[in-house]
Amino acid sequence: MNQQETAVPATSSKKQVRKEIVEKLTGALADYKQELGEKKLATHVKKVSKLISRDLLKSSKKQEQRAKKTAPKTPKATKKAGLKSAKK
Repeated sequence: MNQQETAVPATSSKKQVRKEIVEKLTGALADYKQELGEKKLATHVKKVSKLISRDLLKSSKKQEQRAKKTAPKTPKATKKAGLKSAKK
């Protein structure tokens, strides 16, 4: 079971991205915890992390689609060249 917990999926899920953002924001905004209070800061960080993660996932999907569209196409062999040599 320990191996399953430490295994990282190839693609990040929404929850995983959101958790990473929450961890980074809470560390960066630790100074404001006393001013706002722990609950208010946690709710604000949660809302912001949802917005950011949603936008990050949308942009990554768009980049994947662009990469698929710009993939080099392989030239197809024409049938005409094969038919001319067979008739002779």
